[in-house]
Amino acid sequence: MDKVATDKPAPSRKAEWLRTVKLLIVTLAFVLTIRTVAAEPFVVPSSSMVPTLLIGDELLAAKYPYGIGKYSSPIGLMPDFPGRFAGHLPDRGDVIVFRLPRDPSETYVKRLVGLPGDRVQMKAGRLIINGAVLPRRATGVYVTVLDGQSQRFLRYVETLPGGREHPILKRTAGSQLDDTPEFIVPAHHYFMMGDNRDMSLDSRVPAADGGVGCVPEENLVGRADRVLYSRDPEVAAWDLADWREIFRADRFLGRID
Repeated sequence: MDKVATDKPAPSRKAEWLRTVKLLIVTLAFVLTIRTVAAEPFVVPSSSMVPTLLIGDELLAAKYPYGIGKYSSPIGLMPDFPGRFAGHLPDRGDVIVFRLPRDPSETYVKRLVGLPGDRVQMKAGRLIINGAVLPRRATGVYVTVLDGQSQRFLRYVETLPGGREHPILKRTAGSQLDDTPEFIVPAHHYFMMGDNRDMSLDSRVPAADGGVGCVPEENLVGRADRVLYSRDPEVAAWDLADWREIFRADRFLGRID
């Protein structure tokens, strides 16, 4: 004798809604965990790190190298605590995403040039660390478009203590930040500078004067490791004639040194 098939009761709308909410919560928790302990994308809004980073670059900041700090969470879920736990200290020359000490709602990206205890100074446009003028070599002229105008710079490769090299730009001699007092980097702080030396608001200007000042270790967000993709803001999305130039394909997934 055949068994009579019975239909299973359809799940109620409430049960379906609860399952959907649970899935969303799990997905959100997963994304937040990844963006807190692994990596988070950021868009470069200014020219302070040209030629290393261009306006419109979307970079990936790796968070795991420096461990967890109070600004690691992308939506401010971390408790307020000094210092960091896990990870290791940054290396001189790292390009770092950090929260601005005088206004933590703002996110900056600069290069770390001064470690705790270092003496840092600019004289006649040359960077001096612990009494030694950093060597640099000229590599030609760098021309780019900023704010709709063609800009011309001299390009150098500067060598930091320890041998790490990186490009810098200089536009003029005798600019406002070419000569500074000597700064002593406090314990658990870092001295940051932009590679575009004449167009960077950085640790050369104290926070009390509207600058960056030395950055506490808890303000570090992550190490800028790669450019995910790059969009040229000088090209309008509706300008069909130049539309193929809107993306800088040669920068996609490029390593940041």
